[in-house]
Amino acid sequence: MQNAKPYEISKYLIMEAFQRVKANHGSSGIDGVTISDFEKNLKDNLYKIWNRMSSGCYFPPSVKLVEIPKPNGGKRPLGIPTVGDRVAQMAAVIILEPQVEPCFHEDSYAYRPKRSAHDAIAKARERCWKYDWVLDMDISKFFDTIDHELLMKAVKLHTDSQWVLLYIERWLKVPYELKDGSRIERDKGVPQGSVIGPVLANLFLHYVFDMWMNRYHSNVPFERYADDTICHCSTRAQAEALKVSVQQRFAECKLALNEDKTRIVYCKDNRRKENHEVISFDFLGYTFRPRKAVDKNGISFTGYLPAISNKSMKRIREKIRSWQLKRHTFHKLETIAEKINPVLRGWIIYYGKFYPTRLKILLEEVNRLLARWVTAKYKRYRGKLRRAFYWLGNISEKEKSLFYHWAWGVTPT
Repeated sequence: MQNAKPYEISKYLIMEAFQRVKANHGSSGIDGVTISDFEKNLKDNLYKIWNRMSSGCYFPPSVKLVEIPKPNGGKRPLGIPTVGDRVAQMAAVIILEPQVEPCFHEDSYAYRPKRSAHDAIAKARERCWKYDWVLDMDISKFFDTIDHELLMKAVKLHTDSQWVLLYIERWLKVPYELKDGSRIERDKGVPQGSVIGPVLANLFLHYVFDMWMNRYHSNVPFERYADDTICHCSTRAQAEALKVSVQQRFAECKLALNEDKTRIVYCKDNRRKENHEVISFDFLGYTFRPRKAVDKNGISFTGYLPAISNKSMKRIREKIRSWQLKRHTFHKLETIAEKINPVLRGWIIYYGKFYPTRLKILLEEVNRLLARWVTAKYKRYRGKLRRAFYWLGNISEKEKSLFYHWAWGVTPT
């Protein structure tokens, strides 16, 4: 019995955790070890993690801090754990997630099986038809300000696994490490980029917001995707009162609304005749606002509908231009298609779901850049952009599936 481990953790659990981490890809942490590097000595690396976690002597290494540019010009801190630590975190997630998932609110959509951002957007669209007003909430620095003590209280309601509780507390306190080796100690927050962070953040807001709404504002439906939340109200007065109530609740839980980004929005359409200054909001990369639409009888009307947001369009335009297709004259058209199709596919699958016309207009820019590539590659088309379009159009008729956006209906014309 002297060799018995204090915590009973299955080796199969650690192997499953690695398989999930590998499937998620991701870059190296502070130690520079990639998934491929880790896999070269997989058996020993997984044994070390299992042995230390089972013994209670696993201490997570520092989290690499990377700052990601935000659309508004600021920076979002992203914490990247090492591959080994991601495996350890995933093991805890595999144990914890089935215990918390059944308890989550039906209007919580993030990081949950069989739920997606599209589900949240579709439900928001449906409710914007029914309710005149939206409280568009923005929590100030949510992931960076989660209170550890309150979070652990929530975790303890769902698991009595001592090793899960032990290591979550250690993961919450692990410092950020910068490129120069300096460290930033942490006493609050959950690193964005961690494996266990999404489950913990969801659980925190489940009690801070979802269940509180159920108890005190059960007549107000909402959609929450992580900390991105909108609430539907019948009147402006109700939305204003709800905002004050939410502010008070968040203050109790050591959170705060971002006053500059939290707004009360009027869902104006052809049925709603009032005039108000704020009639649009962004949610999960889409902008909800009045838009022209056609009903099943072919009659035009103004609906309150989501379409790809200006911020998302700007980001996509920047990405398209960064390809600098005109410089790749040494490549074949098929090579270019192979390079950019995965990106086009991602955009179309996500942003083409609602009001696709707006995305199609944007993707016509890809065809323009392809035509310019033709004029740069072939002498007979130099200075003849219209003819280059015609040439591409002929190819698209024969090989419509060559480019993903061609198959989707955005062909050169």
